[in-house]
Amino acid sequence: MEKLKNLNEKMTKYRWSICTLLFFATTVNYLDRQVLSLTWKDFIAPEFHWTDADYGDITAYFSIIYAASMLFAGRFIDWMGTKKGYLWAIGIWSIGACLHAACGYATELYVGLDSAAALIAVEAGSAMALMIATASVYFFIAARFVLALGEAGNFPAAIKVTAEYFPKKDRAFATSIFNAGATVGALAAPVTIPPLATYFKELGVGNGWEMAFVIIGGLGFVWMGFWVFMYSKPTESKFVNAAEIAYIEQDTLTDAAPVLDASGEEKKIGFLQAFTFRQTWAFAFGKFMTDGVWWFFLFWTPAYISDVYNLPSSSSEAQLLIFVLYAITMLSILGGWLPTYFVEKRGMNPYAGRMRSMLIFAFFPLLALFAQPLGNYSYWFPIIIIGIAGAAHQAWSANIFSTIGDMFPKTAIATVTGIGGMAGGVGAFIINMGSGKLFDYAAGATSVAGETVTMTTELLKAGATYVREPMAFMGFEGKPAGYFIVFCVCAVSYLIAWTVMKVLVPKYKPVII
Repeated sequence: MEKLKNLNEKMTKYRWSICTLLFFATTVNYLDRQVLSLTWKDFIAPEFHWTDADYGDITAYFSIIYAASMLFAGRFIDWMGTKKGYLWAIGIWSIGACLHAACGYATELYVGLDSAAALIAVEAGSAMALMIATASVYFFIAARFVLALGEAGNFPAAIKVTAEYFPKKDRAFATSIFNAGATVGALAAPVTIPPLATYFKELGVGNGWEMAFVIIGGLGFVWMGFWVFMYSKPTESKFVNAAEIAYIEQDTLTDAAPVLDASGEEKKIGFLQAFTFRQTWAFAFGKFMTDGVWWFFLFWTPAYISDVYNLPSSSSEAQLLIFVLYAITMLSILGGWLPTYFVEKRGMNPYAGRMRSMLIFAFFPLLALFAQPLGNYSYWFPIIIIGIAGAAHQAWSANIFSTIGDMFPKTAIATVTGIGGMAGGVGAFIINMGSGKLFDYAAGATSVAGETVTMTTELLKAGATYVREPMAFMGFEGKPAGYFIVFCVCAVSYLIAWTVMKVLVPKYKPVII
């Protein structure tokens, strides 16, 4: 190749432009996820008569669909290639995001009512309210299915691109940068999504939340245009010179030569064969134990602020709290730098440096044990603690993703990423569905028109019949008790995950086909 002849020219840095594209893709990915969590409590639930369990079911099924899709998305990316595979992924999830806007209209048609106002006017606890809630939940699950199917391709594609464009020692840092898109998406969400929903509601365009889904979902189509024109493999890109290629491929000097098949192509690991390696199980268990923690914070923090501190997501106080929380998680970028320090300054191999870093990050979520107790003094304490735990998760996530590139050949990276993503999705399914049911149970219940519904102040004032007392746990009562239980689970998950990973893969051991 002509460009490889000149290694003395000044090195280009186009890899960082590609990393920027990955960052924005991940930002859009998380913005699309957040629209529901920031609109359901104040805009959607009154329209469809949802309980916490209804919302928990929707987020849980999203998680399990995402998990199942991840299992095959990685294989699809390895087969299709990063350029086409990424385009398919973001195109599908953008369509899915926009489809949410049609759920209200579909529910109206199904139950025979002609407007959002008519849905809201139905008596709480009535048979019609139950029909509306059930139908709307199914429609939202269908939209989430399409969203999850596409979003499952984001991380397998992004991790594969990172392995193509960065040497091993830089991959955790590059991953932490594009993974910060999750934080930026979550950071931008509270200051854009509720105001969008409020603006369009005041204009009389539906109930407001519909246009929030359409506008945020449309961002993915914009990103696709940039990807088409900017991405090529390093050796094929006109923006990457020989010096940068030599930097990217520096690991080839120390790594074992790839095993080639009969056609001269690099030999690939079969899908089922991937499960025979302890390295795959270590990665999958780490994701199973920790992904659900991040998704719980992502999906339930707005509801937590509303339930425990009576601050609706449309209020300026709630938006400030969410903004500060995710601003704190931006500290996670430092987590990508730490293993580089251990490799370059302490002489560790990349895997050992990552595991040392992950152990450090695993201790920070323990602060979540104090989130609810300190919340009795000020809501700022749990917000700051959740922010620190979120930063630790994102730093952990950047490093656990990079362990795949440390130990697996490039032809298997997306496949193994998908397997781990599936495990993480299963963990998220468990924690989201369990949380929704726990919070409804913790709140207690009342009986209205023969139907058992979650206890609220409004229903009690209306003279509803008392059925079950709120749950008490460790000095907390009602939903705060439920949140305290989940916070305790989140706090210890990382140390458990790190211990099992260390037992399965105690030291650096690359997979040899």
